[in-house]
Amino acid sequence: MPRFDGTGPRGFGSGTGRGFGPCCGGAGWGYGQGRGLGWRRFYSKNEETDMLKDDVKELEQELKAAKERLAELEGK
Repeated sequence: MPRFDGTGPRGFGSGTGRGFGPCCGGAGWGYGQGRGLGWRRFYSKNEETDMLKDDVKELEQELKAAKERLAELEGK
């Protein structure tokens, strides 16, 4: 849940990700429908491409936020 707003990854709702967020106990490896272990759905090439683009966008936003917070903490 990248924004901790209850929407889960790609807006599908809580508990639909890889089990890293607070919905699955807050730590450890989950067994959701993500890229980890457990149930897998086979996507078309276009669907997977779109999902990966969304993942990259979300990760870039998280990295930017982490860098900004780190700069605040270091007084830069």
